[in-house]
Amino acid sequence: MTEHTTSGSRPAGGPRRGTMLAVATVGFAVNFWAWALLSPLAPKLKDALQLSPLQQALLVAVPVIVGSLGRIPVGALTDRFGGRVMFPLVSLATIVPVLYLGLAGQHSLAGLLAGGFFLGIGGTAFAVGVPFVTAWFPPAKRGLAVGIFGMGMGGTAISALTTVKLVGAYGGRTPFLLTAAVLAGYAVLAWLLLRDAPGRTVPAEPLGRRLAATLRLRVTWHASALYAVAFGGYVAFSVYLPAYLKTAYGLTQADAANRMAGFVLLAVLMRPVGGWLSDRIQPARVLAASLVVVGAGAVVQAFTPPLAPLGTVAFLSMAAALGAGSGATFALVALLAPANKVGSVTGVVGAAGGLGGFVPPLLMGSVYGRYGSYALGLALLAVVAAAAVLLTATAVRRSARAVAGPA
Repeated sequence: MTEHTTSGSRPAGGPRRGTMLAVATVGFAVNFWAWALLSPLAPKLKDALQLSPLQQALLVAVPVIVGSLGRIPVGALTDRFGGRVMFPLVSLATIVPVLYLGLAGQHSLAGLLAGGFFLGIGGTAFAVGVPFVTAWFPPAKRGLAVGIFGMGMGGTAISALTTVKLVGAYGGRTPFLLTAAVLAGYAVLAWLLLRDAPGRTVPAEPLGRRLAATLRLRVTWHASALYAVAFGGYVAFSVYLPAYLKTAYGLTQADAANRMAGFVLLAVLMRPVGGWLSDRIQPARVLAASLVVVGAGAVVQAFTPPLAPLGTVAFLSMAAALGAGSGATFALVALLAPANKVGSVTGVVGAAGGLGGFVPPLLMGSVYGRYGSYALGLALLAVVAAAAVLLTATAVRRSARAVAGPA
């Protein structure tokens, strides 16, 4: 036998599902809060250590890259050991680099990069929560449940809103010590409250063999491509939008940052909406509609229309579509991935989404530097969205029908 199932002492009832979902979502938010601690401090650290622009970018990029790639093994480990073990474990492991950065790691670039590397552990919490939540909910409700869990990505906003203010008011160690305390409290809470779903399928194959099998699944590659566009687009805009608005429209840094916050908030709120719609009209349809909106918004914005109202409408439409598309992607994973490989598939797909957010900002900066315009970069986004619509309408739709038809 290559797998077995677990059994629980109580049935997976509705109220208990709600508790599991709430605790998992809090854990996702707390770990993402820790994962994003360095980004708000990057300008201050750049001045203090006289970092070059490349060194500053590397400082911000390292935790994100490690957190994205780390989702692959962590997702596979969650399939094996369950969220009840992995959520506290990831939270406790993240405390180590948080404390290091707060107490000793801010005095050199090498120290920051070492701390940032291990800070990436916090970013792997996403790959713990999706299989954990999926196992607790029936297929008809998984899209909404995973979408609600996905709102935990708002933990990055907690860091953005509090880190610099805490440093200014109480000193450079404060946000790190506070985050470490919250992580420790959550690890205890998770161990006491979380329980893996009764009847959860537990694979017994070696990790390497399971990852190899995961990479042979069509849903892994389809969902990875779609998530690289949907969530990658969200990440790219959340990183680059302030610079774009400041350059293209002459906004102040504060005004651009506030508009970026609105973009992020709308995308976060639309993620569970995308999951909820997927439960009712199939994930492929939601994804196709979302990607059409993204492509249309990119075409409009390529002409740099007046910000009020057309540019604002274009950006907010793209934010809503990217959030809904991100939620629909993991509704698709919950629908098509084998029960004992949801974590492994989530890890690969989550890595693709995280890494997908790095190419567009680099491309947009390069295009503007060469041509003095963002039009080509936005036109390329429209082309990529159109290709993703084609993938969704053909291969993804056929796969979804093959699963939904017999049911």
